[in-house]
Amino acid sequence: MKVKGLRWYIIALIGIATIINYVDRSAINILWPYIYKEFGIADADNKSALALITTFFMIAYALGQTFTGKLMDAIGTRLGMTISIIGWSISIALHAFAKSLMSFNIFRFMLGFSEAGNWPGATKSNAEWFPAKERAIAQGIFNAGAALGSVVSAPIIALLYIAFGWKLTFVLIAGLGIIWVVPWLIVNKATPDKHPWLTEEERVHILAKPTTTHLTEAAVEAPILGWKELLKFRNTWGIIMARFFIDPVWWLFVTWLPTFLKEQFMFDIKQIGAFTWLPYLFAAIGSLAGGYYSSRLIKNGMFAEKARKYAIAIGCFVMIISLTAIVYFLGSLKEMPTLAMLLIGTTLFGFQFLIGNLQTLPSDYFNGKNVGVVAGMAGTAAVAGTLLTTWAVPVITQTSYVSFFVLAAVLVPLSWISIKYITTKKLKS
Repeated sequence: MKVKGLRWYIIALIGIATIINYVDRSAINILWPYIYKEFGIADADNKSALALITTFFMIAYALGQTFTGKLMDAIGTRLGMTISIIGWSISIALHAFAKSLMSFNIFRFMLGFSEAGNWPGATKSNAEWFPAKERAIAQGIFNAGAALGSVVSAPIIALLYIAFGWKLTFVLIAGLGIIWVVPWLIVNKATPDKHPWLTEEERVHILAKPTTTHLTEAAVEAPILGWKELLKFRNTWGIIMARFFIDPVWWLFVTWLPTFLKEQFMFDIKQIGAFTWLPYLFAAIGSLAGGYYSSRLIKNGMFAEKARKYAIAIGCFVMIISLTAIVYFLGSLKEMPTLAMLLIGTTLFGFQFLIGNLQTLPSDYFNGKNVGVVAGMAGTAAVAGTLLTTWAVPVITQTSYVSFFVLAAVLVPLSWISIKYITTKKLKS
């Protein structure tokens, strides 16, 4: 049996895995404002408690990014992704048995470590299944899964919570990941060079050496390197620092948006489900648009890494404009929640427009056996930055959320400066 366009089925499955990933991780953020009192936590301490839970998740996520990046390079994405999603499905189900804040911390640590594999796994899979000119759009589809996961998670979790309570909600969403494993193992039988369903035409298309990058020879011929050797390259540091600064902006909203809406607009769980999907719909559109934009530039003859940087610049510009508008109008936005959602939406549009291109850079600058490691290190750096902002939020939002949005606005140009640090020359230490 031959399947035309098999690579698109592979990336579609990864996109679905990412939707499930975000439904699982978002559950606690959506439910927390309405369940924390069951654990004896006072109103004044609820944000600090959520920050602690998030910290356990993010520390594990940081460790998991680097570990699973190495795992994907060692055993391949087929088995690596399977191990990751089974691990995080079990972990989210265990949330139903939490009896205390410490229980949540332990289960969130398990969830963070296992969910981390989705990102280096997807990046490596895209490098395997897509030529350079298509990787950004493939990464855009994958990242759209993150945004779509946030779109559907709020209404799904709100409905499940109202119908079944918070414990059964965790158990039911855990089943999604287990179901996903079945088509993944069936469709993703092998890598493109060995897959029996792949047409010869598509195999040639995928495996053809790229001609749209300055770094073709250097990336293909580079030796397999360890972490220490990879950190000698300025390109590694540019990618790592860009993720360190920009990813926390996304996580500021993923973690704190439900709490922000409850405190600023007095939303109940039904209103959270009704409103919070909108910014993430913008994000999903941004993800696809960013991938399409850079892929279009590459098809028109632009070098891949230059096209990625153009897309990243546009995304940064959109974020800066949107965050500045939020800071300026924040006082009046309390009376206009829809406008607040639209401005947050354009911020997340800009983030997703750029992040797929940023996440694709490891596959542009490094050979196949190093892509997962570099992507994993960048993911770890992203988590490190997010941890710092997570603990800052309970402090800076005690009186208002102005500092919250100012912090986000400051991080964006720092990320762009890191991107400018990346060289377009052949790799050298």
